[in-house]
Amino acid sequence: MKMAWFAAFLIVMQFMFILSVEGIGVNWGTQAAQNLPPSTIVQILKDNNISRIKLFDSDTWTVSYFANTGIEVMLGVPNNQLASLAKNYDKAKEYVKENVTLAYKAGVYIRYVAVGNEPFLKSYNGSNHDTTFPAMQNVQKALNEEGYGDKIKVTTPQNADVYDSGLQGPSAGQFRSDIRDIMHQIVSFLKENDAPFLVNVYPFLSLYQNPDFPVEFAFFDGGANPVVDKATSYTNMLDANLDTLVWALKKAGAPKLKIILGEIGWPTDGHKDANLDGREPEEHRAGDFERHWGILKYDGQPKFPMDFSGNGKEVWPVGAKNVKYLEKQWCVFNTDIKNMTKVPGNMQYACQMADCTALNHDGSCDKTLGNTDRISYAFNMYYQMNNQDVRACDFEGLARLVDQNASTNECLFPIGIESAGRRLGMNVGASGVVGVLVLLLLFSHH
Repeated sequence: MKMAWFAAFLIVMQFMFILSVEGIGVNWGTQAAQNLPPSTIVQILKDNNISRIKLFDSDTWTVSYFANTGIEVMLGVPNNQLASLAKNYDKAKEYVKENVTLAYKAGVYIRYVAVGNEPFLKSYNGSNHDTTFPAMQNVQKALNEEGYGDKIKVTTPQNADVYDSGLQGPSAGQFRSDIRDIMHQIVSFLKENDAPFLVNVYPFLSLYQNPDFPVEFAFFDGGANPVVDKATSYTNMLDANLDTLVWALKKAGAPKLKIILGEIGWPTDGHKDANLDGREPEEHRAGDFERHWGILKYDGQPKFPMDFSGNGKEVWPVGAKNVKYLEKQWCVFNTDIKNMTKVPGNMQYACQMADCTALNHDGSCDKTLGNTDRISYAFNMYYQMNNQDVRACDFEGLARLVDQNASTNECLFPIGIESAGRRLGMNVGASGVVGVLVLLLLFSHH
């Protein structure tokens, strides 16, 4: 994934089985150019009474900031570590000692280790098929040997494409045929270890990937024509999707397995439907919206009101405090330039290396900026994401620095933020904190 910002919304609905929602949490990703310090992320979670967080790696420096906070942590093991952990049990023991034991003894409340991240996506062409389950087994065995087996459970985040029901409705749900045997082994393993099934469900992607997908079925407004399966009527994609998983788990011999909804959200830029209230899908380049998931902006400020409590009352989340911004200066196009021949190549370079998704067709700045302002936006994004390095505002003499805010009423020209002690990242754009804070829900059914 490219450097990403996340824009999520939360609606908890009933589906076929009786659900109990045990808690709400967020994801924090760090693939970005600059990042808020972990201490600020802890502050945001505490201020908003969010008690769970899912990480995408196990960086000891980051994890240490959650010591003695009472925040439940899910560590992550990236896909590029699966082969090593699968083939070498000593590597699994080393991982647990260095990333779990030390942190747990220091007061970090680790509850889960997520081994891999959507490892069975079709786009991976089976590259993780032989390593995911053995890696899970080895990490759990190492946790057991360290004495944490009853406290810390291994799971693996799966994309919702690991199961389907064809056109027959959720009750026909089964795990995908090419990985069915592997998934049944994993489900049995989770059941034996009292661990949850972790799944990421994005209604937006169903809408984006299928032009014939009924638009209203992706939302929770109640305007969709219901899909009836046996005695159950579905009016939104999430309910139907989760029930499909429930049926697949039942057929795999685990009808009461806990389900964690690991990621759910809606992007806010880079696609006509990627906004707070868009309803008209339109064709766009794949991935334009990938940078714009999340509930916070790049500087930790909230994008929109939402309900973390489950009480049906939307409020503005408490944002990051004491954020340290870079100097109040912007890199813009030098309007004294008359020869524009070098502009296209330099603008293309800036957008390839930074983030110009707000300039895309129907992006947040698309219709509000003139040609020179569009050039300035691209140059400024590159400059800010390179920590205002003066060499990043040259572009073969096409750019200059100004101390007057280059933003317009409709389009923000952001200023970068001071990166954390270790460069974990920033994404300065129309949307959110470094792949940060997609919602995490824990369900159990019975």
